[in-house]
Amino acid sequence: MKLVQTLCVAMILLPTASLWSQVDSTSTQTTTASTTDNSTANSDNTDSRMLTPPPVSGQSYPTSPTSEERSNYLRTGVVFTSAYTDNALGSLTGHPVSDVSYSVYPTLSLDETTSRAHWVLSYAPGFTFYQRESSLNQANQNASINFHYRLSPHVTFSARDGFQKSSNVFDQPDLGSAAEVSGGAQVPNFSVIAPVADQLNNSGNADLTYQFAANGMIGGSGTFSNLHYPNQAQVPGLSDSASQGGSAFYSLRLSKMHYIGATYQYQRLISYPTVGQNETQTHAVLLFYTFYASSKLSLSFFGGPQYSNTVEPPIGSTHLQLPAAQAWTPAAGGSLNWQGRLTNVAISYSHIISGGGGLIGAVKMDSANASIQQQLARRLSGSVSGMYTQNDVLGSVLAGATNGHTVSGTASLQ
Repeated sequence: MKLVQTLCVAMILLPTASLWSQVDSTSTQTTTASTTDNSTANSDNTDSRMLTPPPVSGQSYPTSPTSEERSNYLRTGVVFTSAYTDNALGSLTGHPVSDVSYSVYPTLSLDETTSRAHWVLSYAPGFTFYQRESSLNQANQNASINFHYRLSPHVTFSARDGFQKSSNVFDQPDLGSAAEVSGGAQVPNFSVIAPVADQLNNSGNADLTYQFAANGMIGGSGTFSNLHYPNQAQVPGLSDSASQGGSAFYSLRLSKMHYIGATYQYQRLISYPTVGQNETQTHAVLLFYTFYASSKLSLSFFGGPQYSNTVEPPIGSTHLQLPAAQAWTPAAGGSLNWQGRLTNVAISYSHIISGGGGLIGAVKMDSANASIQQQLARRLSGSVSGMYTQNDVLGSVLAGATNGHTVSGTASLQ
């Protein structure tokens, strides 16, 4: 896999605007804790309402310190980004062609919190144009919704959906959120990077939890993701892909600080190479443990066996059909999150079978993510994030399966 050197800078040109008065910090933290799965509740609520441990919550960790948390806000602005790449045309030509791209995004985000619900709606259309290769110019779309609703004191529903139409790995309105950290055992694989290529991404999940006893909780979730490359000539060796999954879990609270449980997870991972379809189905039974050291510090682990069954398309003109590949592999992972007043830290590692994210089939994925955000002053914050992923395709060498790794990093000031 060729390494493409790229440099990107971004500026937010318009500030955030208040829609209505901000709630005080105490009530904000309490409401956020009761509606966001990966946030830890304050000490007044943990004795009665159980938390949903990160390995089964389906949500990413908070991305900002508690001092930056806000609710009931309308955020508006304009984002300008510029990126340099030494290989704008990829492998479409015999030699690399360097270029500079510019992107402009008006942004709109609405965050509302009530006594029973919390939802965030974001939209950022934009346009990216290139200094030399004007044929690569394209309009972009970014939209997402995150919704949590407490149906009753012991039943909570949450859902998330995100859509992105892009042409460049750096034409995103918020580069700082590119490396979100999740403690879950079932997340989409976005580690395969096509530096300059038109693509459509859509992913989401829905969760329902029920606390049936003082220290017992059950829940279920469904997930999906879709990746489409409109112009296959821009991404030789990559292909469209899709995934669907479901899970069910049981969680037991041993004490205020200790949670244990078990979960069953199913996945259907599909890729669409030039001919045929590559499909992998997985089943996993995982045990998990979460330690809530404080109201804002948690540590989680999960592990167990994972079974996979892979069916590959016929090979070439011979139409040779390879037998289905079946295997048992270990699945494991761990994560840590600390959300302080001025500092937010999230770290995770996982070894699981996941979708290929553009590769020819499902992969055995080793992934490590880290994110640190610090409020430096009242109106200034900084963040650093990084990711390393190794993808080993669950396929035959005869079918053209390839492996590879991705290293990425982002540093930002806001």
